Amino acid sequence: MGRAHDARLDRIEAYYDCVPRAVASAEEVGPFTLFVADEGTGWQFYARPRLGGRGVFTPDDVCRVLERQQQLEVPRAIEWVDEVTPSLLPAVRAAGHEPHLYPLLVMPADVVVAQDPRARALQPAEPHLSLALGSVSAGFAGHDEVKPKDPGRRPELMERGDLVVVASFEDHRLCGAGSAAPRGDVAELMGIAVPPGHRGRGHGTAITSTLVASCRERGVDTVFLSAGSDAAADIYRRVGFVDVGTACILGLDD
Repeated sequence: MGRAHDARLDRIEAYYDCVPRAVASAEEVGPFTLFVADEGTGWQFYARPRLGGRGVFTPDDVCRVLERQQQLEVPRAIEWVDEVTPSLLPAVRAAGHEPHLYPLLVMPADVVVAQDPRARALQPAEPHLSLALGSVSAGFAGHDEVKPKDPGRRPELMERGDLVVVASFEDHRLCGAGSAAPRGDVAELMGIAVPPGHRGRGHGTAITSTLVASCRERGVDTVFLSAGSDAAADIYRRVGFVDVGTACILGLDD
């Protein structure tokens, strides 16, 4: 028997539809909404089930949206929540593709989460921002060589409250970072990473806790994330996150 539908998933689904629209155009392709990033943003987006749609997805629907992405010369990618759109996973598999499945977790509103003294939210103009972004790239690549990364439009998003970037420090040395994208009272935590040489000392937990606390300071009461692995999910569960669903990601141009 599957997990009962969690009403928080409806808020998360609306959030997923909202976030790309600030820096992307949206095109309806069958039962999908296809988001195409504006030039110069440095981001890439995906197709998602149309918000509020209730149709049953077919393999032809999947092929059609992937073909449209190929025509537009954007990555062929589809993202969705299995519990919200249960017909899409079998349709994707019937079309000959196997997506990645990730735990989707939410921080309960009644769980108290304090900022960790080792971590803090960065300001848009400070030099640490480029280094923080570089540390995330190094963390995901699994190496300790951190190269500052061009922040692109991130300072603009930070200025207007659409992006929060948190970094963790030890002896004044930046040890890892992560971000969140608040929209109203919902925010997703993204890209939390620590380079290998700084792991095992609680920096990932410090970043996560401080992101949650920073989002709550901005009026957010639904904070969620998708964990990249079961091991990562266990770390987030120790902070207080609970499972609410399964995030599905199909990327054919990785």
